[in-house]
Amino acid sequence: MLPISFEFYPPKTDEQRTQLDRSAAKLKPYSPNYVSCTFGAGGSTLSYTPDTIQRLREKHRLDAAPHLSCVGGTRAEIRELLARYRELGCRRLVTLRGDLPSGMASAGDLRYANELVEFIRAETGDHFHIEVAAYPETHPQARDALSDLENFKRKVRAGADGAITQYFYNPDAYFRFVDDVRAAGIDIPIVPGIMPISNFSQLRRFSDLCGAEIPRWIGQRMQAYGDDADSVREFGADVVAQLCSRLIEGGAPGLHFYTLNLAKPTLTVLSRIA
Repeated sequence: MLPISFEFYPPKTDEQRTQLDRSAAKLKPYSPNYVSCTFGAGGSTLSYTPDTIQRLREKHRLDAAPHLSCVGGTRAEIRELLARYRELGCRRLVTLRGDLPSGMASAGDLRYANELVEFIRAETGDHFHIEVAAYPETHPQARDALSDLENFKRKVRAGADGAITQYFYNPDAYFRFVDDVRAAGIDIPIVPGIMPISNFSQLRRFSDLCGAEIPRWIGQRMQAYGDDADSVREFGADVVAQLCSRLIEGGAPGLHFYTLNLAKPTLTVLSRIA
């Protein structure tokens, strides 16, 4: 089995913390290479993320990597977070530009992910293994695919060690992106991000926001199932398991699962590709 990693979001309530604990305990037997925890837009989870990282590391004994976003954060705030993550024993970061929340006037001291990577390197040297984002189907705000590739190259030149992609359901998009990156002389690992399918209407909302394409044949089949949730989950698990198998066969260096703090959809996929 390839190296795998799981992504969680920081809980804000006791009920959400219980759900996170339950999911982390169920996924831990798959021996993830690491787990990550997302960072709220504009620093809205400035304390939730480090608290969750500490919980995952100390309660669950998982190698937890925080997401770090430049949007809305000052250099001083980011420097403080880096110091805390070093104290917690973190050696990996997932570094992102982040999305500016509506109504927020300032993007913070750093505007783009490459600037954040440069800042982290200047502050901490090679202490952290830095992951950045990649977009096989092009970032929704990019002018075009070539300019998006240039943005990716800037992040790598700034000091990124690896990349995790936005989720996708067309493996050819991933393989073509990797080919383009390699042709540009970039050799860092590019790990595909995997989104299990359990709630199609939710997935469609996510995809509209982040620019991930849901192939028409998948959407048509999902619509045909209507309110039959069991059939949606079963079909979704088959689709994602087949996607993972194609990626593994094609040489992907790992799989990064977006869990949404739920264990079952990911476990179902893993059981079909083990």
